[in-house]
Amino acid sequence: MKDCIFRTRIKVCSWDELTDAQQSLISEAKQMTAQSYSPYSHFRVGAAARLEGGVVVKGSNQENAAYPSGLCAERTTLFAANANYPDRAVESLAIACRRGELFTAKPGAPCGSCRQVMIETEHRYGRPMEVLLYGEDEIYVIESAQDLMPLGFFAENLLEA
Repeated sequence: MKDCIFRTRIKVCSWDELTDAQQSLISEAKQMTAQSYSPYSHFRVGAAARLEGGVVVKGSNQENAAYPSGLCAERTTLFAANANYPDRAVESLAIACRRGELFTAKPGAPCGSCRQVMIETEHRYGRPMEVLLYGEDEIYVIESAQDLMPLGFFAENLLEA
């Protein structure tokens, strides 16, 4: 038996340390929290993806009384981007969360299903996708979605015997 250690590099930044492009994308994600349909959890999540060529696609979480029928902001955004712009890679994805009128102090992390979709999106286009997780007190800048899920599941896994 051997131990394997996986490390993830996450930059913890303040708003002023971000580039203008990062600030703009996070602002779009924050605005999208207002479009959240979350009457059950009251946890509003907004996301914004910048694609190659500068196109920005946005989404928010959408809940349902039949809980499994809802969908997270990250997936609504990435699925919309992939469906409407299938030939444009996602360069950056920003995510913001709030409860009521207050944004979370610490960044909210994507669920496992969203992480899987994020790494599949990277894999699809053959390039990393920057992930920006917004919190009022700090912002996480992650170079690749793969850093959020180092043991992802890919098409190659289906082919292995």
